[in-house]
Amino acid sequence: MKIFLDTIGCRLNQAEIESMSRQFRAAGHEIVASAEHADMAVVNTCAVTTQAASDSRGKIRTIARAGVNEIVATGCWTTLQPKEAAALPNVLRVIPNDQKDYLVADTLNIERSSFDLEPIDRIPIPGLHRRTRAFIKVQDGCDNKCTFCVTTIARGEGRSRPLADVINDVNSALAGASKEIVLTGVHLGSWGQDFGDHHIRDLIEALLRETDVKRLRLSSLEPWDLDAGFFSLWNDKRLMPHLHLPLQSGSDSTLRRMARKTTPESFRELVHDARAVMPDVAITTDIIAGFPGETDEEFAETLDFVNEMQFSGGHVFSYSPRPGTGAARMKGQVKPEVGKRRNRILQEAIEESAKSYRGRFIGQTMSVLWESTTEYGEYGWRMEGWTGNYLRVSALAPSPRWNEVDEVMLEKQDGEKMQGVMR
Repeated sequence: MKIFLDTIGCRLNQAEIESMSRQFRAAGHEIVASAEHADMAVVNTCAVTTQAASDSRGKIRTIARAGVNEIVATGCWTTLQPKEAAALPNVLRVIPNDQKDYLVADTLNIERSSFDLEPIDRIPIPGLHRRTRAFIKVQDGCDNKCTFCVTTIARGEGRSRPLADVINDVNSALAGASKEIVLTGVHLGSWGQDFGDHHIRDLIEALLRETDVKRLRLSSLEPWDLDAGFFSLWNDKRLMPHLHLPLQSGSDSTLRRMARKTTPESFRELVHDARAVMPDVAITTDIIAGFPGETDEEFAETLDFVNEMQFSGGHVFSYSPRPGTGAARMKGQVKPEVGKRRNRILQEAIEESAKSYRGRFIGQTMSVLWESTTEYGEYGWRMEGWTGNYLRVSALAPSPRWNEVDEVMLEKQDGEKMQGVMR
């Protein structure tokens, strides 16, 4: 069959569909770039916000309209709303998260052990999800009880993948010509805690020691999982100098209502420690605007803290109540229009600090891994890709350089991108 894979939401979802792609190919099927050419589709859904849930439903309907008669729905939204998912057009099977690892085997009605015999070389998914970076799932679930988060309900308790399995996946990705590995998980920093006296540091050290990875990047890390000594790992230049540290709020009282295990002061110290080791590190974050009970004073505290931290980028979400979470039952729900206004103000603050961060690198030459190529007439090819510190760079090349790393001199800012010249 011809299989179309699509996903909404986080990098963990991306890692999961990459794994599905490998398994479908190993079973003799073809992964195609668009639904119009597919016999079957798999959609990995998201439920982190009401918009993500709506996008998940819309994605399934769009694929059905494209003529795909067999749709398999999985992921967080379908786990939370299986009946609603099953009622969508052409959805023949709904796979909850706790069965997702066996989705391909169960869908094809073959032995689940069929993919355990040997590593399968990684070939990037065609179309929108064709990445030079390979997203590797190292952990799933979460034991935190953040009051706004529905993902812990959809994903269950935290559980780490064995080190040997992660190493096999990394080596498969490298064999498939991946130039960069991104480690993903719901609570990535908790890797190894369910094994006993292990830490995410042990996983990183093992991958740097036992594989030939050239660029290793970490996805989101909760600040309470890290200490000052953690950043010494970046003495190995194969670790990309980018940290995504979710803040959620810069107000101590709001963080307590969120049940976050951090404070503005401890977050400030962590950022200081990271920048002491890596002065040019990119630090990005997530923030929720309009959390229940958020007063004008608490919002002002968050805005002041965001301005102080000078993030290199970030996502701001207007709070949306998710069924089953503690925050959905809290008093003092903030009016949507107030949340949207606060969202806009916070976004403007982060955009300003991100612009300032990008400006520091004008005139510098940096390594860029190219992720997309587009013909550009007589000028050759327009390339776009990422530096180690997560600057998006665009440059012209005489030939397509997809999945190659080149030295690029950054000339100027162009919106959220940097324009550069290849050396």
